[in-house]
Amino acid sequence: MTKIYLLALVVVYNFCFSAGISMNGVSTIPPVLNIGAVFSLNSTIGKVAKVAIEAAVEDVNSNPAILGGTKLKLTVHDTNYSRFLGMVEALTLLENETVAIIGPQFSVIAHLVSHIANEFQVPLLSFAATDPSLSSLQYPFFVRTTQSDLYQMAAIADIVDYFGWRNVIALYVDDDHGRNGIAALGDKLAEKRCRLSHKVPLSPKGSRNQIIDTLLTVSSMMSRILILHTYDIWGLEVLNAAKHLRMMESGYVWIVTDWLSSILDTDSQLHSEKMDDIQGVLTLRMYTQSSEEKRKFVTRWRHLTRKNTLNGPIGLNSFGLYAYDTLWLLAHAIGAFFDQGGNISFSEDSKLSELSRGDMRFSSMSIFNGGKMLLDNILQVNMTGVTGPIKFTSDRDLINPAYEVINVIGTGSRRIGYWSNHSGLSVVPPEALYKEPSNRSASSQHLYSAVWPGQTTQKPRGWVFPNNGRHLRIGVPSQVIYPEFVAQGKGTDKFSGYCIDVFTAVLELLPYAVPYKLVPFGDGHNSPKRFDLLRLVSEEVYDAAVGDFAITTERTKMVDFTQPYIESGLVVVAPIKKLNSNAWAFLSPFTPKMWCVTGIFFLVVGVVVWILEHRLNDDFRGPPKRQIGTILWFSFSTLFFSHKERTVNSLSRLVLIIWLFVVLILTSSYTASLTSILTVEQLSSPIKDIQSLVASSDPIGYQRGSFAENYLTDELNIDKSRLVPLNTAEEYEKALTDGPKNGGVSAVIDERAYMEVFLSTRCEFSIIGQEFTRIGWGFVSIALSLW
Repeated sequence: MTKIYLLALVVVYNFCFSAGISMNGVSTIPPVLNIGAVFSLNSTIGKVAKVAIEAAVEDVNSNPAILGGTKLKLTVHDTNYSRFLGMVEALTLLENETVAIIGPQFSVIAHLVSHIANEFQVPLLSFAATDPSLSSLQYPFFVRTTQSDLYQMAAIADIVDYFGWRNVIALYVDDDHGRNGIAALGDKLAEKRCRLSHKVPLSPKGSRNQIIDTLLTVSSMMSRILILHTYDIWGLEVLNAAKHLRMMESGYVWIVTDWLSSILDTDSQLHSEKMDDIQGVLTLRMYTQSSEEKRKFVTRWRHLTRKNTLNGPIGLNSFGLYAYDTLWLLAHAIGAFFDQGGNISFSEDSKLSELSRGDMRFSSMSIFNGGKMLLDNILQVNMTGVTGPIKFTSDRDLINPAYEVINVIGTGSRRIGYWSNHSGLSVVPPEALYKEPSNRSASSQHLYSAVWPGQTTQKPRGWVFPNNGRHLRIGVPSQVIYPEFVAQGKGTDKFSGYCIDVFTAVLELLPYAVPYKLVPFGDGHNSPKRFDLLRLVSEEVYDAAVGDFAITTERTKMVDFTQPYIESGLVVVAPIKKLNSNAWAFLSPFTPKMWCVTGIFFLVVGVVVWILEHRLNDDFRGPPKRQIGTILWFSFSTLFFSHKERTVNSLSRLVLIIWLFVVLILTSSYTASLTSILTVEQLSSPIKDIQSLVASSDPIGYQRGSFAENYLTDELNIDKSRLVPLNTAEEYEKALTDGPKNGGVSAVIDERAYMEVFLSTRCEFSIIGQEFTRIGWGFVSIALSLW
């Protein structure tokens, strides 16, 4: 009996070893590992990924250095674009003790299957699910082995910013993939101070008529920068409908996510009619750097697809390269798993043990005990594949995200540059810049020129005036004074003038359209109060206001102003009188005091020279009368440099030289002043400046509705009874001409800009003194960002 028992024990042991099961129920290194894959086999990405993954399995199994004697057994299930089938196929794979699943292809299916992966602790490696919201916190067993849409949207935002566009419209498939991708785009555009003006969802099951209706709505909007984020199965249908609606003509910009480059790479013989639909479109392609491994695999690709050419040759796209590397990444992780003593074993899920129904054997689905350890090894892989270096960041994204910027032209496409998370846009491969410090400055961003829709190389403006946009209500003071600044056409709602010209010139410089309507404010007979119009802007009755609005501290507390577009300030304007010349005009250059001082100096210089010369010089000797005459004659003759007396004393000569220099200055000043008096008209006014006007009790005129009234009463403390409101330039002229004695005013206080226009045709008035305030004119808005 003992021999029979021992013999039976040996047979059982050998059976268990051959099956990869130890005697205590713990797995040893098995000869075969079950690997699952779920994706849509008839999709652009799926048919390429199937060939690539099968080639990778063959390469791994033929290389004993990777897994030793263990072979990978791949089971591929077709989801056929269905979320439900994706979930069912994933559950079916788990019935066979699958240690890892490659896929799914679509992000919406990945959201569902990730919950299953979490429950059974089976790593889920997706080479095509790019939804940024598939985060490691919510889905710890989901591993993205391709680039996240977060980086693709960052690339699109950089392209939009590079070309100077500010508003874009996003068309997207209305599911998790589309919504979350566009949400990431909005964030990236905001970082560039750009705006996602409209989000336009497209139903995943929408008909052509629904697509056309949606595009008609888009065509009536302001922006002409359109971002299309959808799937390959009907993305071309959207572009074909756009072509039908003439939305692929000059003025439009279409930026399409990487689904289009996948179609172009996979189907190299795309029908000419479909190529006509996408002319001038920009798209992105995940960048994979050149290497010997990639070159060999590309060369091998035609042999791999030789049996799958019934519908034409299958090209190799970027997702196929990532699918190939995904299998190799998994193989390296499994090898490390075994090297660390990991065992392949499964345990029952107590929550499913009682749920067996029909053909769905829930009890046969077991938790992979080594799933967490295998996951850790996957995230620690550091290898080089056909896509380049493969390594995960702390956020579980692949390192060095980069894209090619592709421009569809003619029968093919042209690369116009690269984008990388390291250096932004460039015309050199990203790996050439990785060794240099990151430089994202505007001057370092470069792309080659593109051919846009409509076969034009001129960069589209990016916007038009929309047909359905809400017009901004912009208030304009309907004043009756100074039409040179703002004037309303009689019987029309059109305005003209300098302020309006500045406003329209600014709008033409904006990179986007601003639909607006100018609304008159006032009765057309009296100048309206600017304060009342600004209050209505602050109450959002008007969106903005355009006109001659002085920027004051009080007003800035109520509304926002643009930068000043004209300098101004309050000045005093008063009547002036002409001063006629008379016979004594020659005395006017000097004041009486100056004349007296000058005469005294003449006498002093004559006496000093006489003191220094009369003892040695005979010309200064003689009787007292003669000497007095000599002093007077000598001193006053120096005025004309006609003195004839000799000077022999050195000190007297020094005094004379200095004095002659002073005389030269006096005569020059006198001559210039007298010339001015005799040739230039002399004007005078009883008002000298603002202080003398405030000190008087005379009435003062001001423009009705301007801020001058509050300034004069609040700042200068002028009694309001002295202020006279005036409506027109003719009232200004009459009030100044009549004067305070005849019911007029002694002066008018108004802004310099107005007064220069007023004085240009009225020479009998003039600005007195200097500006006593410094202000500027600006346009008004509720929010400064409007401008």
